[in-house]
Amino acid sequence: MFNQLGLIGCGLMGGSFALALKKAGLVKRVVGYSKSPSTVEKARRLGVIDVAAESALLAVAGSDIVLIAVPVAASESTFKAIRHLVDPGVLFMDVGSTKRDVVDAARRVLKERLPSFVPAHPIAGREVAGIEHSDAALYQGRKVILTPLTQTDPILLQKATDVWSAIGCQVLKMSPENHDAAFAAVSHLPHLLAFAYLNAMAEQPSGREFLSLAGPGFRDFTRIAASDPTIWRDILLSNREEVLRQSMAFRAALDAMEHEMRNWNGSALESQIQSASDARSQWTLQSSPGRSGPQTQR
Repeated sequence: MFNQLGLIGCGLMGGSFALALKKAGLVKRVVGYSKSPSTVEKARRLGVIDVAAESALLAVAGSDIVLIAVPVAASESTFKAIRHLVDPGVLFMDVGSTKRDVVDAARRVLKERLPSFVPAHPIAGREVAGIEHSDAALYQGRKVILTPLTQTDPILLQKATDVWSAIGCQVLKMSPENHDAAFAAVSHLPHLLAFAYLNAMAEQPSGREFLSLAGPGFRDFTRIAASDPTIWRDILLSNREEVLRQSMAFRAALDAMEHEMRNWNGSALESQIQSASDARSQWTLQSSPGRSGPQTQR
């Protein structure tokens, strides 16, 4: 059990982590900080945190586990704010959806204190944001990716593995580079496509009329377009090289299908559709049985 969780960023991800630790009996007290005092006060009223801190540094003081749950673009400034209390033996983790930029920021700022940091990405989330949507069950049956560095303290890496496992996660490990390449393909590009598709629809003169006729297929395809704009702006920019690489591959596949349509080549078009159908049929979502609802990978 941990004596105190220092939570930096009282939103959906951080709040859900705090509630999960409390529910599992893994922490005695949670001290939380967010840039918005009203958010911190709401987190305290909801019972997500026990004590409101006036700064990120004060949230870290006295904590033996710290979760940094801020937008990836704010990672470096957060490291700078807390680096004087990044002590050996204290587990520091983040929940960022990209890892290379976060790791690079940690290297620049933490330096000799880097072994205390275990980069993490829990594959969970919702389209709704905010501390009021925190859920102790958010991480149950989900994967969490740890991207340890050569400098990472192996004892803290094991602690990180144990704590995520204890709140119901399947823990995987990979390099920051492989992580960002993989999630550009399976998460970041799909979000980019959903955003672009909805914008293209809305900008058409008859777009509103078209939308009124949409059914379940449209709902399922566009669900992730309702995701938090600030979070996804940061993700797409921070992982832009990998996302753009995946976007180029998508454009090539789309061009190939359009080519067959222009040439009335039904057999070739059907073959490409069949390939996609087969790939989708062979894929299964590895999560907990019975878990459903408006979830999205971050």
